[in-house]
Amino acid sequence: MSILSWAKDENVAIITMSNGENRQNLDFAIAMNNAIDEIVADTSVQALILTSSDEKNFSQGVDVAWMGPLFMKKELQPIKDFMYKMNDVFKKLMLIPMPTIAAINGHAFGNGAIISCACDYRFMRSDKGFFCFPEVNVGIPLLYGMNAFVKKAIPLQKLIEMQFSGNRYGAPELEKFNVITKACASKEELMKESLAFARTFQKKRGILGEMKKRMYKDVIDVMDTMDAKHSIEPAFLMIGD
Repeated sequence: MSILSWAKDENVAIITMSNGENRQNLDFAIAMNNAIDEIVADTSVQALILTSSDEKNFSQGVDVAWMGPLFMKKELQPIKDFMYKMNDVFKKLMLIPMPTIAAINGHAFGNGAIISCACDYRFMRSDKGFFCFPEVNVGIPLLYGMNAFVKKAIPLQKLIEMQFSGNRYGAPELEKFNVITKACASKEELMKESLAFARTFQKKRGILGEMKKRMYKDVIDVMDTMDAKHSIEPAFLMIGD
């Protein structure tokens, strides 16, 4: 099964994750980086949508089945490569000179929720799927950079509640707190609304890219300094009492 693919719908690029639960590992990070680079190279594209082909899942986050054995054997280099390549994905989604829209068609847990927060906008189905930061329940803290950019997507007080509780949230509540732009009744409506919204943007890449660069400078600085300065090893250490 392929990890992901992308195609154009007129001037909108659509990246479709296509690996079931869309667990994120090193291969996922490499594929996503390559897809974004290809989209940037196509100068006819003016907006990007990120979604999934799975009927139940947008992305279930980190591929623990891949990462766990590596961590137990202290083979940390692939894990580090994955984390920093995912940081590249997050930065590219924030800085790409076009609007980015996550069309959340199912469960978005952990890194699945986080990658949607790297996008400029989020649409979500109201009939299926939950949005959740489960890290508090499994003892895995977010990297500094992740915390920095999820704050651009979620009001701080709501984010505190979401991260400290690990609770699951549906589209209607997320819409109420402006975490998502719109709760959609079905998968068909989700893509229809996401595409219609994407096509409202007909801006020049130069000015939009510069505006993003300035708007997200503080987030990128955190990712380039704090995440680079601090080892990623503690991020995958089960924290006890």
